[in-house]
Amino acid sequence: MSVQQMLKVFVTRRIPQEGMKILKKAGMCNLSVWDSDEPVPRAELLKGVAGAHGLLCLLSDKIDAEVLNAAGPNLKVISTLSVGFDHLAVDEIKKRGIRVGYTPDVLTDATAELTVALLLATARRLPEGVEEVKNGGWSTWKPLWLCGYGLSDSTVGVIGLGRIGLAIARRLKPFGVKRLLYTGRQPKPQAQEVDGEYVPLDTLVRESDFVVVSSSLTPDTQGLCDKTFFSKMKKTSIFINTSRGAVVNQEDLFEALSSGQIAAAGLDVTTPEPLPTNHPLLTLKNCVVLPHIGSATYFTRGVMSELTANNLLAGLTGSEMPSELKL
Repeated sequence: MSVQQMLKVFVTRRIPQEGMKILKKAGMCNLSVWDSDEPVPRAELLKGVAGAHGLLCLLSDKIDAEVLNAAGPNLKVISTLSVGFDHLAVDEIKKRGIRVGYTPDVLTDATAELTVALLLATARRLPEGVEEVKNGGWSTWKPLWLCGYGLSDSTVGVIGLGRIGLAIARRLKPFGVKRLLYTGRQPKPQAQEVDGEYVPLDTLVRESDFVVVSSSLTPDTQGLCDKTFFSKMKKTSIFINTSRGAVVNQEDLFEALSSGQIAAAGLDVTTPEPLPTNHPLLTLKNCVVLPHIGSATYFTRGVMSELTANNLLAGLTGSEMPSELKL
């Protein structure tokens, strides 16, 4: 393919090499890359996408009408290195007939593992324990010092028993969980695998010792976890969110944690991201906040990069995508 025939592709960030190798080897892309670990500035995004046939982006890139207008009529495909797509103006994209690729499934195991790790760290107060060792707070053995909550004989509630929710449930059951409750739009046949009980949201919130949010962000779930939600939880219960930050009203969560309405919370997602260092949640010992690292294993990120590249190439050639978002 001659240089004139090469299809322009704008990549909004430095991505794992597995994906870049695929794009370069294809020999059909004139690649323009924002070669940084930091997000592309808006002005550079608008400039970089101009005339592009393909766009490879991340969750941090807001792809709206302004970006689509800047790209122009050549744009055939947007491939996002994420399972989430709330950063994409889906209606605008659909209107213009642009195809979208994304990366579900490949990050399921990594996110489920991280969720279990976050739940255990929060329930057993691991960050507090590490801090006490470092600051000299560890003295003699004390019967109730740094006591937390265990999974054995507990009730766990999972909001959203999709791919990731089910993978979380699978990993939690061997800890001796007594009941596994779940809620969603409808019962899931696969819940039988984990002895899952389909219950209304209110029942799940009231009866669970651990409430794990693993739902997608929709108009129904936005702000779902609010003052009313937390007021129904047990005072000894633990709240975990590894889905999307906007599912939670963070002001209401702060109030629930600081007043003792619930025991503790663990978050891998927040609004905004990154969470400002002076945010009230960060002043609380009973709130563990991670920097959105659910899929952060070398293997997972490499596979995500490969899939993103293959989605992009399929979109450019009009072929079937390995993983296309149905608009």
